[in-house]
Amino acid sequence: MTDNLPDNYLPDSYLPDSYAKPVPLYAQVKQSIIEKIYTGVWKPHDRVPSEAELVKQFNCSRMTANRALRELTAEGFLFRLQGVGSFVSEPKGQSALFEIHSIADEIVARANRHRCKVLKLAEVNANITQAAEFSIAVGALLYHSIIVHYENDVPVQIEDRYVNVQAAPEYLRQDFRQQTAHDYLSHVAPLTEGEHIVEAVAGDALSCRLLHIEANTPCLLISRRTWSKAFIVSSAKLLFPGHRYKLKGRFNS
Repeated sequence: MTDNLPDNYLPDSYLPDSYAKPVPLYAQVKQSIIEKIYTGVWKPHDRVPSEAELVKQFNCSRMTANRALRELTAEGFLFRLQGVGSFVSEPKGQSALFEIHSIADEIVARANRHRCKVLKLAEVNANITQAAEFSIAVGALLYHSIIVHYENDVPVQIEDRYVNVQAAPEYLRQDFRQQTAHDYLSHVAPLTEGEHIVEAVAGDALSCRLLHIEANTPCLLISRRTWSKAFIVSSAKLLFPGHRYKLKGRFNS
């Protein structure tokens, strides 16, 4: 569970006496919760005490309990489900920034379980923006899929993808619950080039509902285009809850 701890985390007991300072009550509440996570008393997806329960346990104000839970959520230790409570987060997943992998493979490599839900799989006409992205005429046909990916039943990515009809003519016939769109496209139109744009965004109402997060929660958005030889295969927007995911890149000079 050490992956859940911030880099600068050090239990108070490790500090020399000369550095000891009064600890604000909200920080004591946080420390108590972190220690239970760190020692494995509370495991991923375990529910933590509510604000009311923390008020009673620590004899603190509701504002103090709320601040502790809010900060632990922002720091990635907890996630909150509206109307249900706060729960221990999974250790942050890690996605490759410069390399392109299937999210299913990344999840399985962490010894977790992947599944997905296909929300849309249809033929659409390219608008001006999509026509420019694919270098095709406005109104030309594209395939459009929207898929939510889950790690141990927790939603971790919304994949909103447009696909070149010529590159993958059988795209709409695939069962992407059995094989990811990435894996299928890599097979029928092997990747030769890719482009990433990474942004920090606030999730819109629908996206937050699909990801089981509160409205306007900070998210990571990767806009990705891929090529196979001379033509563009797909253009995808991959949205991750910011507190559940991190990106890692490595390069050589």
